[in-house]
Amino acid sequence: MPDQHSPDDQATANRIRPEAGAPAPGRGLADLVQIYRFLAPYRRQLLLAALALVVAAGTVLTLGQGLRMLVDRGFASGDAAVLNQLLAALLGLVMLAALATGARFYLVSWIGERVNADIRRRVFDHVLRLSPGFFEVTRTGEVLSRLTADTTVLETVVGSSASVALRNLLLLLGGSVLLVFTSAKLTALVMLGVPLVVAPIIYFGRRVRRLSRDSQDRVADVGAYADETLHSIRTVQAFGHEPIDERRFGQRVEAAFATAVSRIRQRALLTGLVILLVFGAVGVILWIGGHDVLAGRMTAGDLSAFVFYSVLVAASVGALSEVMGDLQRAAGAAERLLELLAVQPDISAPSQPVALPDPARGEIEFDNVTFHYPSRPETPALEGLSLQVPEGEVLALVGPSGAGKTTVFQLLLRFYNPQAGRIALDGIELSRADPVAVRARIGLVPQDPVIFGADAWENIRYGRPGARDAEVLAAAEAAHATEFLERLPDGFGTFLGERGVRLSGGQRQRIAIARAVLRDPNVLLLDEATSALDAESERMVQSALEHLMTGRTTLIIAHRLATVRKADRIAVLDHGHLVAAGTHAQLMAEAGLYARLAALQFRDQA
Repeated sequence: MPDQHSPDDQATANRIRPEAGAPAPGRGLADLVQIYRFLAPYRRQLLLAALALVVAAGTVLTLGQGLRMLVDRGFASGDAAVLNQLLAALLGLVMLAALATGARFYLVSWIGERVNADIRRRVFDHVLRLSPGFFEVTRTGEVLSRLTADTTVLETVVGSSASVALRNLLLLLGGSVLLVFTSAKLTALVMLGVPLVVAPIIYFGRRVRRLSRDSQDRVADVGAYADETLHSIRTVQAFGHEPIDERRFGQRVEAAFATAVSRIRQRALLTGLVILLVFGAVGVILWIGGHDVLAGRMTAGDLSAFVFYSVLVAASVGALSEVMGDLQRAAGAAERLLELLAVQPDISAPSQPVALPDPARGEIEFDNVTFHYPSRPETPALEGLSLQVPEGEVLALVGPSGAGKTTVFQLLLRFYNPQAGRIALDGIELSRADPVAVRARIGLVPQDPVIFGADAWENIRYGRPGARDAEVLAAAEAAHATEFLERLPDGFGTFLGERGVRLSGGQRQRIAIARAVLRDPNVLLLDEATSALDAESERMVQSALEHLMTGRTTLIIAHRLATVRKADRIAVLDHGHLVAAGTHAQLMAEAGLYARLAALQFRDQA
């Protein structure tokens, strides 16, 4: 269950950081530039969106000139026909601006959704190839937060905020140029106020970006705690832990809320201050310009156009200040995503992998292997382990809890690399082979079988995705799984529930065994494969496993003597060391650790 550390402590302890040699993110808006490389495949849509953006901005800027002509010619001339013509022209400009704006909105929104989908796929594909050691020190909820919440923030920027920023930037530049042409004197007065507007944007923008990163981290804390608690709901309720979990979840929610409020406060101050300064300047300009009109130094149309462009420029600056907040928030999200993408897997195929022998033999060798888990670097899980398993042998691994039995499986599957020594399959060192090729020759039946939220067809076919229905049925029959699967409402097509909640422990185990049967591996790893079965189910499954083990190299982790005694050889592990190896009779005669474990089991059975 979740620990009692504060949300801040958890966020700090579990924050993802790239490994040595990876590019270092965290450069503010520069991270967003890296994210925009995902736009490259959609140049045609970008070009059309840019064209619509320019047309929309251009028509809006032209409206100011239309307004000037309307005042100076339409109203001043007293000719209704001229007035109608000018009003019709303005209406045409408005219609063109509306069409261009609609096209821009559709294209930019489409690009935002498309890029967001591409980023999510890229991040998921990358995470899927990270080694288990990464997830040993990183919360799954943290990764999920980056995969969902952070990409959603980026979608907002790519799909709307960036477009709004470009539109208002064009209006700002175009409006500023037209202001100069309309009245250089008034424009000079406007320019004097620019530093007053830019300074708070820079100051508050940096604070918003930092708080945005913190806010995303707090949201990740909320998601991680909820994910862990809900996946352990039976344990939570069985121990009456609901009040404690409610309190701890509430603490994380309130921490996220407090950080979000701080970010919102900074953005509110920024927006309010910019609007005050900008529109205050417009008021001053109106006062000065009004006196120039009265003095005859400019026409009413020029003042109307100048006021229009001033409001346009002011609105653009205000919008850019808000967009800057969005961009700073997105920069925090981009930083978190780039951190995740910068993590390099510990396990990867060499540039020129050595092919495993064909046909496969199933020979296994551990030569003086020492290994520490990333989360426990001070304690060796295996130390100086040397073990040879010839082709077709059934080897049982026994020993007390923490002896290193499961670690042998983890290293053989190459989920980790040993810090010292070598591991070989069919004479080829695992580090020189492609991990995918190594794992393709191994079948695993874990102690806690994983059942996916799908039907039995898909769960069993997980062992060999291309298998035919007849082969899936045969594998289920061999694992004695058909007798309960056929009784389900839709038979093999019945949804088994998230993590197989609709099945008993023994039924889930038989699904896992059927998966291994279908895989038809050269090396079989059985991790307490019958531990969750009742006596009758164990007998049936044991019979299936004995058939499956025929002609294969098999490693068994087991505590029950009935399973161990049938092995060709038994390896006894203790604190990561191989302390004895031999048959059941030989080890009992030595009166060592194995004999003591056997005596304890006999006593318990008695």
